[in-house]
Amino acid sequence: MGAGTAVAAAAGTTAAAAGTGPGTISNHHLARSLNGGFSSHYATINGVRLHYVAGGHGEPLILLHGWPQTWWEFSKVMPALARHYRVIAVDLRGGGASDKPEGGYDKKTMARDIAELIRALGYDSAHVAGHDIGSIVGYSLAANHPERLRKLAMLAVTHPDESYYEFRMLPKPEDPFHLWWFAFTQVRELPEQLVEGRSRFLIDWMLDNAMQNPAAVTDFDRRVYAQAYDSRDTIRGTNGWYQAFGQDIADMATYAPVSTPILGMADGFFYTSMSQTLPQVAKDVTLKEVTGAGHYFIEEKPDMVADELIGFFG
Repeated sequence: MGAGTAVAAAAGTTAAAAGTGPGTISNHHLARSLNGGFSSHYATINGVRLHYVAGGHGEPLILLHGWPQTWWEFSKVMPALARHYRVIAVDLRGGGASDKPEGGYDKKTMARDIAELIRALGYDSAHVAGHDIGSIVGYSLAANHPERLRKLAMLAVTHPDESYYEFRMLPKPEDPFHLWWFAFTQVRELPEQLVEGRSRFLIDWMLDNAMQNPAAVTDFDRRVYAQAYDSRDTIRGTNGWYQAFGQDIADMATYAPVSTPILGMADGFFYTSMSQTLPQVAKDVTLKEVTGAGHYFIEEKPDMVADELIGFFG
């Protein structure tokens, strides 16, 4: 039987997730709104305080979000996954309700965050699924802490390598998509000044232009992300993920192909690159092209994503 029934249970409950203050949306209420016994927690590891939401029973499954989102991007799949696993959706350092330190945004350090969190939660190892920036952190975890990983699902992107330096600053008219934010996020201080209190504009642009069905991310979902990204510290911290790409590329050059079993999933725009790159940097790869959805396919195709993850992790 598919995961659709459990995924659907995540919908229609978001009204209960509003906090007590006017317009405030609390992680406590968001977690409680999902079927699966989810609750909001914090853990201090590797010098940072990470926020995470946990629920369900079974083998541990860590979920790592991307930009410009939070753990909530997995909300449509978490109830289905909770029927099979102990699901732990983490806010990465710099994002969501986690600490926003001045540094440590290279993915090797962020992978150590997750490795130490796994141990702090009482596990020797865990399954991990990461989307976007979370996918990069997941690969770094496989490269640097393979003993902490059972299997890894990389959703949408691969780890930065030398090819990232070839992205065009000025796109040609026929280019299907322009990765303008890769340059924007490299700038210091100005993005905080421009985006603070206005992150909803950025979030709406990203979702509306990188999805086939933008309505799959509701106004409520967008308010969750905007609330998290409206602060100067969060803009600085999450831009730090991109500002560390130079170090990530240098680190990637030192990694041997990883042995952790990996599921690579991407939409049509990124799939060709993933299908060419991932088999070169990992020894045990399963590939899945996502059709009928864009970059944020977890929210566009939650039933399919849940079924693929359950089938892969077992």
